[in-house]
Amino acid sequence: MQVLAISKPRNIEEAQLLHSHHQLRARVFSDRLGWDVSVAGGCESDAFDNLHPTYILAVSSNDRVVGCARLLPALGPTMVANVFPSLLPSGRLEAHPAMIESSRFCVDTSLAEGRGDGAIHEATLTMFAGIIEWSVANRFTEIVTVTDLRFERILARACWPLQRIGEPTMIGATVAVAGTLPANADTFMKLRTANYRSQIISPFAQSA
Repeated sequence: MQVLAISKPRNIEEAQLLHSHHQLRARVFSDRLGWDVSVAGGCESDAFDNLHPTYILAVSSNDRVVGCARLLPALGPTMVANVFPSLLPSGRLEAHPAMIESSRFCVDTSLAEGRGDGAIHEATLTMFAGIIEWSVANRFTEIVTVTDLRFERILARACWPLQRIGEPTMIGATVAVAGTLPANADTFMKLRTANYRSQIISPFAQSA
């Protein structure tokens, strides 16, 4: 399983991978979780996809997108600041130049590849490591995100605990919480799996 980062597609293959990632988002957020999101032609997207984000994708050995996340600089418009200010103590995000927002994180955990005997799917750990690797390579030290309590527990089990910046709050049918995660070499090495492969240009060695 490998991870790659795409901002603007450079070829047909990358454009196809981005299309597949929007399909995965529709299957997870609309079909499985029942979120009130915009889906057209089997693809989920929103206004933040128009802000030139970087997408981190986990791709299986048969070139299937099995995980994705969207990264945007925290100083610009973000979901946590513009959509979920009620999760912030002062109603505003205390952002800084070294902070990046991760949103629309999802993983196809039905995939047999990478399931193994562990409690956390390999695709999830691959995504965690990929987000950190890209962040460090681009001089971001902190990741801000909004998640639910179930996923907060997954982060804790992975030994990448969320540092809450507000109290959990009911958003629709979900109890959500905003928080930050560190992005550094030590955390990357701890989360990277033996099968981790990356196309991200970074200071880290690419071989496990």
